[in-house]
Amino acid sequence: MRAFTASALVSLALVSGHPALAQSSPNPPAAASAAAPAAPAAAVAPAAAPAAKPANGDKPDNPYGLEALWKGSDLVARFVLILLTIMSVGTWYILVVKLLEQIKMNRHARTVDLKFWGAKTVSEGVNALEKNSAYRFIAESGVAATADHGGLKGHIPMNEWIPMSITAAVDRVHAATQKGLAFLATVGSTSPFVGLFGTVWGIYHALTAIGISGQASIDKVAGPVGEALIMTAIGLAVAIPAVLAYNWLARRNKAIMDEVREFSDELNAVIVGSAGKAA
Repeated sequence: MRAFTASALVSLALVSGHPALAQSSPNPPAAASAAAPAAPAAAVAPAAAPAAKPANGDKPDNPYGLEALWKGSDLVARFVLILLTIMSVGTWYILVVKLLEQIKMNRHARTVDLKFWGAKTVSEGVNALEKNSAYRFIAESGVAATADHGGLKGHIPMNEWIPMSITAAVDRVHAATQKGLAFLATVGSTSPFVGLFGTVWGIYHALTAIGISGQASIDKVAGPVGEALIMTAIGLAVAIPAVLAYNWLARRNKAIMDEVREFSDELNAVIVGSAGKAA
């Protein structure tokens, strides 16, 4: 019995060691170890690529700026903006022009002190002055008054006729220095109200559009109302330079006209005191 059992075990060992059976399962531990690393590689998927940024990198347009205000406004609001622009341009133009005129008149005043009073006659002194000088215009008026004292004008005493002619010339010079100041005063007093009108008109249309849309959230209200308030800011930005320019130019004009009147008084004294001979 023991011999039979031993022979059976030997037969089973031979069957299990058959080459065909051995090839059907080659080195299972090695295969398992080779396949094992593939599982983590497949399990670890690459992270999702981040969303690509815009290539241009430009910021979005400002929906609450002046450009949005112009595009979203109606004809009345655009007319207000154009009117305020004209006021602002006119203010700065007048400021520059009048400042140049005042500088020129100050230069002419220095020329009078250097060249006019050293002349022997008024006519000789006139020729020493610049042609576009206000002082030359006043002196020429005094000389012309001495020659134009005939006819009915001859009944006016010389000591009254000469001052009348010189005073008329001074008044014309004063009127020339005041040109443009009325525009500055008008802009300074009215532009805030023009801007306020644009604000009221813009808020009215903004609230009307919000009421029609039915969306009264803060993001829907802040934009249109803020754009309308820009009108008030523009009105103030136009008014403040106009008021400052008016006051500054008016003060400089006063100083200039004081010198002109002083010159006219001295000229009148020379012509009247010489009975017209010094002309």
